[in-house]
Amino acid sequence: MNILLVDDHEVVREGYKTLISALIPETSVHEAECGKTTFQRLNDLKFDLIILDINLALESGLILAKQILHKYPDMKIIFFSMFEDGAILRRASETGAMGYISKQSDPQTLISAIEEVQKGHKYIQQEIAIKLAKQLLNEQIDIEARLTNREFQIFIAFAMKKNRHEIANELSVSTKTISNTLTTIKRKLEVEVNDFTSLAVQHGYIGSPASAPPS
Repeated sequence: MNILLVDDHEVVREGYKTLISALIPETSVHEAECGKTTFQRLNDLKFDLIILDINLALESGLILAKQILHKYPDMKIIFFSMFEDGAILRRASETGAMGYISKQSDPQTLISAIEEVQKGHKYIQQEIAIKLAKQLLNEQIDIEARLTNREFQIFIAFAMKKNRHEIANELSVSTKTISNTLTTIKRKLEVEVNDFTSLAVQHGYIGSPASAPPS
């Protein structure tokens, strides 16, 4: 079985790579630290399963999961994250991923998740499933439904504290286009750009980011 472990912390990748290799015989674990490297690995080798962190340094794992499943619709994905907030859990469940476990769980939980998902079964850690059920009882306004795909990408980028030049380079557009789109986003959501991060966290699109320079 080939597994791709996507996490932006090398120590985390090495630790879980060793764990999985030791507890699941005949398993080859490969690593990626970001979306770009993930797709490079997927182009080079056929994987049975991806273990994906939600809060990557440069992007949202939730969006990356959707991109992966768009290109590889049969791919099995397990989210593996520190975040157990109900809103994030709901977003994760909507991506099409088959599993969700906490990084605080014991090693056997990870192994059980891998084994069950590989069989085609969904796996959500019990404590997390309870939080997800509670979240489903508390409907929230769907920001993604209010914005176009490009507007949503830019909203998330600003929420992750990226500046106009970084976003323009990533999306291959001008900074003027970014500024114009930003104006549209603020009008549609009726908030200022300084509120994007808290709004994205509240609705479960990203985890709470580390401190970053303002855009």
